[in-house]
Amino acid sequence: GSNVLRMSSGIQIKTKTATQKSKTCSPASQPKPSDKLNPKTIDPFRAYSQPPSAFAATYARGGIPCRLVHGSVKHKLQWECPPNTIPFDPLLITLAEGLRETKHPYTFVSKEGFKELLLVKDAAEKVIPLLPRLVPVLKAALAHADDEVFGRGLDALVQLSATVGPSLNDHLKLLLTNLLKRLMDKTYREKVTVALQKLEQYGGK
Repeated sequence: GSNVLRMSSGIQIKTKTATQKSKTCSPASQPKPSDKLNPKTIDPFRAYSQPPSAFAATYARGGIPCRLVHGSVKHKLQWECPPNTIPFDPLLITLAEGLRETKHPYTFVSKEGFKELLLVKDAAEKVIPLLPRLVPVLKAALAHADDEVFGRGLDALVQLSATVGPSLNDHLKLLLTNLLKRLMDKTYREKVTVALQKLEQYGGK
């Protein structure tokens, strides 16, 4: 009886290697020249590869209801449904988390998506209840070492202030240390000064 067994197990092994072979030979897995630019082909087991951020993972899952449309002159966002029909919780917070991204298209989608959500009619009443969760996320962008991330965080903060006005005032003290730190940096001095003036303007006395 052991002979039959050996044969059948031999057959199993054979079919296994055959399927593996067909996998590796399929044209899809042959690296195309353009694949070098495709992040998917980067070896996930490399020591320095980082797990995808929450924003990237949500975007990949289709959890962010807008996509980047490449224009010849400038990119724009395409929403799957009108922004005013989308619940701000958790999308606005997810987009704010995306401000810390450093890769395209996440950088554009998060920045533009955040801005466009805040332009929705009645945005203020949708945003104000989220401030306690939103402000720490913006703080993380403002505390980020990457200048571009800081810049996006600063723009988002000014947009937020324009939307909610004085409601932001109680939360600003959380953010001021990060702003004042960059105020010492001459690259950002002017930008931060303008932002602080706007915050003052929108926040009232």
